[in-house]
Amino acid sequence: MDTTYIFLQHYWWFLVSLLGALFVFLMFVQGGQTLIYNLGKTDDERTLIINSLGRKWEFTFTTLVTFGGAFFASFPLFYSTSFGGAYWVWMAILLFFVIQAVSYEFRSKVNNLLGKKTYEIFLLLNGLFGTVLVGTAVGTFFTGSMFSVDMAKIANIGGNMTISQWETPFHGLEAVLNPINVSLGLAVFFLARVLGALYIINSVDHDDIFARAKKHLLYNSIPFLVFFLFFVVCILIKDGFAVKPDTGIIFMEPYKYLTNFIQMPVIAAIFLIGVVGVLWGIGSTIFFKTQYTKGIWFAGAGAVFAVLALLLNVGYNDTAYYPSTYGEGQDYLQSSLTIYNSSSSKFTLTAMSIVSAVIPFVLAYIVLAWRAINKKKLALSEIQAETHIY
Repeated sequence: MDTTYIFLQHYWWFLVSLLGALFVFLMFVQGGQTLIYNLGKTDDERTLIINSLGRKWEFTFTTLVTFGGAFFASFPLFYSTSFGGAYWVWMAILLFFVIQAVSYEFRSKVNNLLGKKTYEIFLLLNGLFGTVLVGTAVGTFFTGSMFSVDMAKIANIGGNMTISQWETPFHGLEAVLNPINVSLGLAVFFLARVLGALYIINSVDHDDIFARAKKHLLYNSIPFLVFFLFFVVCILIKDGFAVKPDTGIIFMEPYKYLTNFIQMPVIAAIFLIGVVGVLWGIGSTIFFKTQYTKGIWFAGAGAVFAVLALLLNVGYNDTAYYPSTYGEGQDYLQSSLTIYNSSSSKFTLTAMSIVSAVIPFVLAYIVLAWRAINKKKLALSEIQAETHIY
């Protein structure tokens, strides 16, 4: 057994999971966009909120692209199976992120074709569908999807060399029929709104917006906790998709995801710390009598920890992270993807690992850029003095 290769596969699943967790945190931009009309009652107030979010939207978009690129390079079979098969879901996600970029660029342009309100609606649609679809898609990591994989076709030179195939005409949209997937999608949506409200509280200098944001923080925290708790309970008590590392055979194991947490206590601890961080960020902002504005950092870090732990849970400890539910009997499970059967070659992972050494420097740059942008709260006077606004 090549332990070096196994380490590289685990290393790259960790990096991909970390990027996914950071992306979920950065979707506070999408969540904030869905609150534009709840928190901003005048055009100036909405412009203030949009410009506060506009300073960060590129971080979210860039992280999404980086996440997709890292997944493609490290686990190409997942990329070809999911992105090539469930393309209606991924194309919808891409569309809603494209209209976000267009909206920030053109909303405040003089004599723009569609008008401010149209672009504000585009931002709202991005915040709604972008978050729900991403969460629903990730839910299939725990519930499975209808696809088949035939590695033997790679040797079919001159014939059909399509390795993976989606087995439903809905190409991923069928994921919305599973309540576990939908519960995670809605949990991500309300979490994004919670983080969006916390970010606006932290970054906008406006007493009325602060009061409204604090009120909507409470309104959105309750459904977030309900849907998130439902999802977590469901995955902990359901059978999971396990793999025998010596043979590669996939089988159903009772309480697999609960077992993973028990057998990987560090990851379980990361998950619990994340949950506590989110709850503290919410509770401190709502219940402290003073105008507490630091909740975004506790809730944001907590969201990163919790999502990271969930993704590590579904990929580590001999678990199929992208299970197949197509077919009959035991054979249908064998199309499921694991970090072992879907990764790039050892050479590719090694070369990418060398390049990944620059990641800490990139993160440091992001932190410095963030601090420079958010050195002080954004106020209406600053917006009115700006020559370029979103």
